Amino acid sequence: DKLVRDCFLQACGKEHPQPGLIVHTDQGSQYTSSRYQSTLRQVGAQSSMSRKGNPYDNAMMESFYKTLKRELIDDAHFETRAEATQEIFKYIETYYNTKRMH
Repeated sequence: DKLVRDCFLQACGKEHPQPGLIVHTDQGSQYTSSRYQSTLRQVGAQSSMSRKGNPYDNAMMESFYKTLKRELIDDAHFETRAEATQEIFKYIETYYNTKRMH
């Protein structure tokens, strides 16, 4: 869950959310972990989770993951986890969020 917590804290540092932020995720172990839940509480955020087996509760993220897999992951071969993390970050920050039409 370290990567998830680091990404969340990075986003908070960039966006400076107000207390009461609601963070919606699925029920993956990285989101239900006590460390992640503690991180949310530390910044005044509240956890919201999809029902088990119901991708429609979080359809926008499911769509993003489909796009990420199709446009980057499916044809990629990463030598290390660090390389994969770097390439995914680059895809999101320099292409998906800035240039790709949504």
